[in-house]
Amino acid sequence: MTPNQIHGRDGTDDRLQGSVSILDLVGNTPLIHLKKITSHLKHVELHAKAEYMNPAGSVKDRPALNMILRGIDSGELTKDKTILDSTSGNTGIAYAMIGAVLGFKVKLVMPGNVSPERRAIVKMYGAETVLSSAFDGSDGAILKAREIYSTDPDKYFKPDQYNNDANPEAHYLGTGPEIWRQTDGRVTHFLATLGTSGTLMGTARYLKEVNPDIHIIAVEPDNAMHGIEGLKHMETSIQPGI
Repeated sequence: MTPNQIHGRDGTDDRLQGSVSILDLVGNTPLIHLKKITSHLKHVELHAKAEYMNPAGSVKDRPALNMILRGIDSGELTKDKTILDSTSGNTGIAYAMIGAVLGFKVKLVMPGNVSPERRAIVKMYGAETVLSSAFDGSDGAILKAREIYSTDPDKYFKPDQYNNDANPEAHYLGTGPEIWRQTDGRVTHFLATLGTSGTLMGTARYLKEVNPDIHIIAVEPDNAMHGIEGLKHMETSIQPGI
């Protein structure tokens, strides 16, 4: 698959052909020009990718869909298996939405301090939730998901969003080319926060290929007790393999 074959509204993925599906709406989000923030600066533009416009409400729709489709393609994900992964919320919501559309059971391990709203959304989609220690944050959820998987690996398909190459691939095939196209190749800097690091790694890889001079900026919390759902303080966390 080439970078031009992007999962999204252009319908290039034939696995989603045949009818209009909510999954067709993943990707190709608008790029919004934030004019007021830089109004006092000459020759500076700031643009934000409106990932909240993905059907499950976040950028995580992209990797969740790609990981599931890759699992189907490889034969690892079959109808008798349950999708299992750890999540602080957004990827889990995406898994739950996609599972509901494609007919897969979904089991999510979430930190005990995840917001009630996120728990309610995944429940609405029909996913099962297991809460890990709130104190241990996303790392605790990762370890709990590994424990559950080890008890019956044949029962589960575990995408493992922190270590699955299909995560950054979704951004290499989608987010990066979209930004390049939407800025007419004028983008000079790309900034993203770090959780799994998939958004940064995949998008940066594409942008650096088309223009090695583009600056890539990774943003993470400044301490381990930050309390920001979905983000990692890399020095004190289980570091993503990707």
